[in-house]
Amino acid sequence: MEWIESFPQMDDASLRALKKSIDEGFRTFTRSYGSGIEDLFRPLQYLLIQFEWLMTNTPWLVIIVVVAGLAWAASRSLRLTIACVMALLLIGFFGMWIDTMKTVSMILVCTILAVAIGIPVGIAMSRSDRLQNVLNPVLDVMQTMPSFVYLIPVVMLLGIGRVPGLIAVVIFAVPPIIRLTNLGIRLVDKDVVEAADAYGSSGWQMLTNVQLPLALPTIMAGINQTIMMALGMVVIAAMIGVPGLGQPVLKAISNQYFTLGVFNGLAIVGIAIIFDRVSQAYGRRLQKHLEVAHA
Repeated sequence: MEWIESFPQMDDASLRALKKSIDEGFRTFTRSYGSGIEDLFRPLQYLLIQFEWLMTNTPWLVIIVVVAGLAWAASRSLRLTIACVMALLLIGFFGMWIDTMKTVSMILVCTILAVAIGIPVGIAMSRSDRLQNVLNPVLDVMQTMPSFVYLIPVVMLLGIGRVPGLIAVVIFAVPPIIRLTNLGIRLVDKDVVEAADAYGSSGWQMLTNVQLPLALPTIMAGINQTIMMALGMVVIAAMIGVPGLGQPVLKAISNQYFTLGVFNGLAIVGIAIIFDRVSQAYGRRLQKHLEVAHA
């Protein structure tokens, strides 16, 4: 073990001084700019509250009908549609409807924000190898960083509540949509791009009429992965006050309520399966439609 002790490293005093200076700098930044940053994110809070109000105040029958309609439109599968309806009925039957709707509202807002950020960034990456080389390591860090770590700076800046949780979830969930948007556009058939260019298409026309439509199945796969990662962050985000199914799970952990944790965990699984199967089915139908149109 002598070789471990001889490993070159910073002495304890210098390491403590470095950590202290970084912590003090971040605290000074939060004291100086924390209120301004809170004001900047206030529209997000309003959006999230409105989505939550809509989901929790809409009659359960209406939501089930809408989900069934979306499942049928995406898949044309009676089995999948019935499975989605049964999952929602079981969630309501076991008294988890309100928490589920709060979680769904959070996931919807997070997905909208992730798509709004991820698709433009992915398009920019697809057009620049240099930007791709710069952003790929950043995305690697974002995807491998432990999810708990995202909560530390966000809570220090914005405190406890919905908006910090929303920001942490979006940061955690946005890399897949960026990567797959970039990949989808880069995989578009070069012959098709050259043909569109030969017909005099502008860069915008090429993007909107050729590249994005052909890359859409891959982009849908990215949206699917973003939704799954956002759902995986629900329980962790509940630690900083995000309402929904995550809070009963934390309560079950701290009080050893086995059934409470299992039931709410299964509700999260049910919602994840609904999102996953419906989005995948829509992606497959979209792929078939584009293949027929391309043929």
